[in-house]
Amino acid sequence: MSDALASAVVRLYEAGIPDPSVEARKLAALAEEQGVALDNLVARRATHEPFSHIAGRRAFWNHDFHVTADVLDPRPDTETLVETALSLPFDRVLDLGTGSGCILCSLLAERPSTTGVGADISGAALKVAARNAQVTQTTDRVAWVESDWFDAVEGDFDLIVSNPPYITEAAYAELDPTVQRFEPRIALTPGGDGLAPYRLIAQYGPDYLREDGYAVLEIGYDQGDSVQAMFRAAGWRDVACIPDLNGKDRVIRAKSPK
Repeated sequence: MSDALASAVVRLYEAGIPDPSVEARKLAALAEEQGVALDNLVARRATHEPFSHIAGRRAFWNHDFHVTADVLDPRPDTETLVETALSLPFDRVLDLGTGSGCILCSLLAERPSTTGVGADISGAALKVAARNAQVTQTTDRVAWVESDWFDAVEGDFDLIVSNPPYITEAAYAELDPTVQRFEPRIALTPGGDGLAPYRLIAQYGPDYLREDGYAVLEIGYDQGDSVQAMFRAAGWRDVACIPDLNGKDRVIRAKSPK
């Protein structure tokens, strides 16, 4: 191990970064790739800035997506949502709170005949999503709308997908600093019990779905029963909870009441 790499390991260890040896080697490879000093990247990671932000990308489904501090970092758990959505028929899809656009772009890339709309309240996030449409070669089949949930959305869809903010206010305060300090709060928690986005989608989603359309939504591991009950009470059909690869509740699938 070189002196520079050994120094990086020590610095990351002292900063409380998990697996400092692995992180140091990843940063060293990135420094070589970007043609920058390793010390500069280590200094950023020592603040708990996510590696994905330093690299500017995160692998998800079949692509490397652009990520910045303006969007939620794509996570492997969310691939369960993509897999569930792809088990359903759809020609036109709406992604609420699209963020990086990783869900919508992945779906459109898998189904070349489909089109979609990505809605987000953050204009900065939509700029990142537009870059990712270029990455996935779906630009000509997607529209981006700055919207507070459904407010500026028009038209009807076969499928609504969303990975909404669902962390409770109390849990947000306990998040790892890599998440809490560097990812947008608005993409992580709606405050309160974390269920407000699901209430909104359960109530207004049917107005934007074609006959027999579906909603496929990511949830927190302990929200399965609550969200299923919510959608059933609103008249949705075929409501089911799908686990992720770790066996934890992760996705709600529900068929429109109409």
